[in-house]
Amino acid sequence: MQLSIIIVNYNVRYFLEPCLKTVREAVKGLDAEVIVVDNASSDDSVKMVREKFPWVRLIVNEENVGFSKANNRGIRESKGKYVLLLNPDTLVQEDSFTSCYEFMESHPDAGAVGVRMLDGSGTFLPESKRGFPSPFVAFSKATGLSALFPRSERFNKYHLGYLPEDETHEVDVLTGAFMFLRREVLDKIGLLDEEFFMYGEDIDLSYRIVQAGYKNYYFPETNIIHYKGESTKKGSLNYVMTFYKAMIIFARKHFHGSRKKNLVRFLQLAVYGRALVTLFTNLFKRISSGLIDLLVIYEVFFLTEQLWARGYHADPDYYPLTNAWINYPVYSVFFVVAGWFAGLYEKSPRSNIVLRSALGGLLLSLIFYALAPLDYRSSRAILVIGGVISGLYLLVSRMAVQWRKTGRWQLDQTDRHRMVIVGAMDEIQRVRSLMEKAGIDHELVGMLAPSKETMTDEHASQLENLREYARLHGVSEIIFCERDVPVAKIINWMRTCGPRYHYKIIVEGGEGIIGSRSKNTAGQIYTMEPEFQIADPVYIREKRSFDILAAVLLLLFSPVLCWFSGSPGNYFIAIFQVLAGRKTWVGYAPSEVPGIRLPAIKKGVFHVLSGTSLDRWTAREIHHENFIYARDYSMGRDLGILVRNLRAFGK
Repeated sequence: MQLSIIIVNYNVRYFLEPCLKTVREAVKGLDAEVIVVDNASSDDSVKMVREKFPWVRLIVNEENVGFSKANNRGIRESKGKYVLLLNPDTLVQEDSFTSCYEFMESHPDAGAVGVRMLDGSGTFLPESKRGFPSPFVAFSKATGLSALFPRSERFNKYHLGYLPEDETHEVDVLTGAFMFLRREVLDKIGLLDEEFFMYGEDIDLSYRIVQAGYKNYYFPETNIIHYKGESTKKGSLNYVMTFYKAMIIFARKHFHGSRKKNLVRFLQLAVYGRALVTLFTNLFKRISSGLIDLLVIYEVFFLTEQLWARGYHADPDYYPLTNAWINYPVYSVFFVVAGWFAGLYEKSPRSNIVLRSALGGLLLSLIFYALAPLDYRSSRAILVIGGVISGLYLLVSRMAVQWRKTGRWQLDQTDRHRMVIVGAMDEIQRVRSLMEKAGIDHELVGMLAPSKETMTDEHASQLENLREYARLHGVSEIIFCERDVPVAKIINWMRTCGPRYHYKIIVEGGEGIIGSRSKNTAGQIYTMEPEFQIADPVYIREKRSFDILAAVLLLLFSPVLCWFSGSPGNYFIAIFQVLAGRKTWVGYAPSEVPGIRLPAIKKGVFHVLSGTSLDRWTAREIHHENFIYARDYSMGRDLGILVRNLRAFGK
């Protein structure tokens, strides 16, 4: 057998399917086997492979054993002269495998070869070729010098930025996303080091290949698309910790003496230094908008007081300093808190969310005014005028952000995709049907035929005119039907048109349309699977807020309600379990029917069918009620279920 392809999968079903579709095309002409090792995925990946790709050899692990162990298990059960380690979030060209096979056959000194990788926008991924992480190389990467001087041979040896991306080179390190290996080399040096759970195992393997007297080659004569960011997002704290800890394992294993000691010490400092920087950077990104609102709203109330004091009372010192030190900071916090709960700080808030934020902040401020001692009550006029101006500020500021992002002021305009689809008409119609069922708001600008010969009266133009057509009609997104346009041609057009467009691809028979805007963002998927409101961050906070508010009210009225409930002991236990976050007031009804997996929520004190006899419901009906609850969650339904079941604490 010429080639064994090992793909380790973990919860990326909608990327694995198109990956296997392109692999099936690429193995033509080779005596090859494909082995998928699944690391206990929970997204029906195993079922999908068994049903759609029966020719694939499937190995199912009972737990997530990591990248190295899973690959090693696949390698041990493979038979090919060459072994390819391939990520599931990749699409390969039709010639990728044969080109690499011929290269390895003609270069007996090659232990491994890697190819040019592109992200979902068609941009070159520098991870395609790398250098060994020596102390200075690690220092340059950790301090950002490599990013500051990307073409420098001195500072960017990690990504070998000084080597042209379109030329074949002997390199130090290849990426595990596509690593074409000679089996006799693996037999000599051993398999992947299983001490590496994720990241670093490809660097270690590349290093051992070179130590054994073989060479690693970067081979850009064929390309693959690698949708980065599926397992661990770049820029996240988890990514930083995992990556640098892998570097420490590598340094301890391969360096000796003072070199090892200095590198390990530096990497340990880098771990915590980068972790702190990442933590504070991510925290600042999350709170910066709220912090700006806090300061502006405080200034609004303070200036309103100054103007009111001068204009109405003719005395700039009419109001006490307690307003500036206590009242206005409290009002400002109320507006920000109300906005956070309403979803104001999520992406692209709607005008109704801005209105709820303003009204919520004003209502909380009025409650504070009513309950505060007389000495701490500011003018009601200042509160109302300042509250209205603050609401207007929230609206105008969000409109300004919307204009900066999209060139439009309206908050309620959906971000419609001006879209072109390239393919034969039957496949285009399937794409349109899938997008309609998925609820994707889009504007189909045109349908392009793959070639002049395949054009019909319904096609607006042909692929040859894609660049001019997209520019002329203000297209923002291009979808390629892989059945009709080969991956190699798709990649060529992505590089021709450039990263200004969002590219997506659907394979023949595929259930999802996949894409990614850059190497640092998680892949995007259009599927027919439903969206659950209960999984939305806004509704998650809303549900938790309801839990806390209801628990506090039940506690305040416990002298009456605990006896009404039928079981005082269970009444108080439930309240404190909810307050502690161990339970929610309303959860799913017990059901074991397989079907669409629902978002996880805590076990409920009550469930969606509390107050009815579960014996009257079939398991499938129970699952359906749980599905409706998750899809259309609202605080009102939780309230209704709780009120109806106040007497059921003891049951």
